[in-house]
Amino acid sequence: MSKTMKALVLDEHGELDRLHVVSDKPVPAAGEGHVVVRVGASSFNYHDVFTVNGMPGIKVPLPVVIGLDLAGTVSEVGAGVEGWQVGERVLVNPLKPGVGLMGEMTDGGMAEYALVDARQLIRLPDAVSFEQAAALPVAYGTAHRMLITHATVKAGDRVLILGASGGVGTACVILAKLLGAEVIACAGSERKAEQLKALGADQVVNYRTTDFSKWAIGQYGKPQRRTFEGGVDVVINFTGGDTWVPSLKCLKRGGTLLVCGATAGYAPAEDLRYVWSFELNIKGSNSFYEQDLAALLDLVATGKVDPAIDRVLPLEQAAEGLALIRDREVLGKVIVTP
Repeated sequence: MSKTMKALVLDEHGELDRLHVVSDKPVPAAGEGHVVVRVGASSFNYHDVFTVNGMPGIKVPLPVVIGLDLAGTVSEVGAGVEGWQVGERVLVNPLKPGVGLMGEMTDGGMAEYALVDARQLIRLPDAVSFEQAAALPVAYGTAHRMLITHATVKAGDRVLILGASGGVGTACVILAKLLGAEVIACAGSERKAEQLKALGADQVVNYRTTDFSKWAIGQYGKPQRRTFEGGVDVVINFTGGDTWVPSLKCLKRGGTLLVCGATAGYAPAEDLRYVWSFELNIKGSNSFYEQDLAALLDLVATGKVDPAIDRVLPLEQAAEGLALIRDREVLGKVIVTP
């Protein structure tokens, strides 16, 4: 093993030009309770944009190798590690116990090697590629917990998904279809709308040209307070901002608004009249746990789920891939292979 490696490093917060690929970063050594993973693939999330920009209240120890999601092969096993051997294929849970997220609080996956707490390791089935596995943790793990672990979507439900073209959004489309729901996917261009239909969405709405709430009411009828007619059963909204109240307006009586983020603003205008008048449920879902990732690996290994991957890039082009995510120019995940 070489003593140095290539890595995508953030030296200071700012725009994406603060990211640099270096070739002389020392390869980590496997200390007590840790292993070194030879990275097979890593993937970006919108969270990486926030990490580069800097987030209020979160002090990132710089410099840091970004990238939360990674899969690869164990290349070194540290003292005190039991049950893992060199050569085993693994998916890494990005949450390092007692430390925080890899790619934020500690070096992440956008490198040739990564130091990982052995407690983060999940065995990777032979039927799952590194690229598929690296697509899963943050985006698909979040969607799986929100839809399946919390049992919020059932067969026959009308499920409207905002921001459907991103990592979490495409994961919600795929998992909602797997559950037998009628999926209405909202995206910001006709090209993305057509791509989402090809991915399995039953209906697509370009939110830049069409009011998604009025569209849903026009399509399914106005929600009724005394019956269960009209509206959609579930709205998935990790956008917040000015989409919040329109989401409430198109939900049927007893419907559910699912929220796992707020990319357009965490303090939206509220209208409590809809919450009580239509007996609405607002369900929050936070992140993912190991059982979500294990369940997803089984779904991929058995061919029930195939993660939506927009493109696979070499490490040298990784920052360009993150720029595409920032500018919302991709459908699904951007994967990087070092």
